[in-house]
Amino acid sequence: MSTRRRLLTACAATAGILLGAAASHAADLTVGVLTELSGSQATIGIDMANAIRLAASQINAAGGVLGQKITLSVQDEACDPQQAVNAASKLVSENVIGVVGGSCSGSTLPTLKIFGDAHIPFIITAANSTKLISANPGNAFMINSTGYDQVATAVKFFESKGIKTLAVIDEGDAYSADLSKLTQEAWAKSGGKVVVHGVSNPGEQDFSAMVTRIKAAKPDAVFWTAYYADGGLLIKQLRQAGYGGLIALGDGNNSPTLFALAGAAANGVYCFSNPTAEDLPKAKAFIPAYRERFNQAPGPYSTLSYDGMDLLANAITRAGSTDKEKIIAALKQTKDFQGVAGPIDFTPQNTLARSNFVILIGTARHWVLYQSAS
Repeated sequence: MSTRRRLLTACAATAGILLGAAASHAADLTVGVLTELSGSQATIGIDMANAIRLAASQINAAGGVLGQKITLSVQDEACDPQQAVNAASKLVSENVIGVVGGSCSGSTLPTLKIFGDAHIPFIITAANSTKLISANPGNAFMINSTGYDQVATAVKFFESKGIKTLAVIDEGDAYSADLSKLTQEAWAKSGGKVVVHGVSNPGEQDFSAMVTRIKAAKPDAVFWTAYYADGGLLIKQLRQAGYGGLIALGDGNNSPTLFALAGAAANGVYCFSNPTAEDLPKAKAFIPAYRERFNQAPGPYSTLSYDGMDLLANAITRAGSTDKEKIIAALKQTKDFQGVAGPIDFTPQNTLARSNFVILIGTARHWVLYQSAS
């Protein structure tokens, strides 16, 4: 064979390899992951991203989706609306097939229009403010129960404990203000009385003025509707000041970090939350797989995030297509999808068609199940 012919053959072979590699890469399905990787609640967001990574790797090991592998583009929304908008815009520019995540409601909210305009299916695995429902263009699907379900759980619990008067404290953001408002309305309808409604600033270190207000009003219970990073300090300062009433927290407080902040003061405190992995029968395989890969226990929204990735893959398979509108239609038609965190069906508003809220209690500086979902 002549030198020229050998060179041509070699070039052709190299070109074939490169084209094959390019074709293989192009055949991958890119899924966006939008969650909080920095900021005060970053431990929750990182755990969510890890659970999605685990699900994607298992899907790929089983052959992928429609014969294609899943690759992830993980973006930080930092629980900040502007950063979330930037992250969502980047995912749109990457032409992702779908998005899984959404940790903070306030930062998830402005991304709905961005993903809606691009007709990208968005499975929201943690954020649950009722404001997300009315702002949903129709492409977003919430697999964590909404604030309506949380409030129903909270009111029923307070009544069971003989609570008559309540202090409700939020931080004015989309998640905590929404939960606070709904609680106050539902509590009044049930015949209860809100004697204190307080709004604190995110990052607050000194709650002495708020504690003084609460002690003066003498409520039977305090309901903190914001996140654990500040909730832990409020709990500690309430107990140090001698407040002995019931303390309850919204689902943004299901984190072991709360106990690092509040210490023993968090023992006996209640939290309304989605179920943790340890309390889910179907998580028996998930927990060791997560521990083996990430060398830590799965966090509060890990199973929901894992289910979100699985659900998206399932919807693509049912659609039999990578057409985004067909995937959205398949998600709307989801019936009794069996996730690790429980079955998934959707209401006409694309919200979870059941309440997944449980009640946790702080015991020996960690959360344990007090009452399962109804």
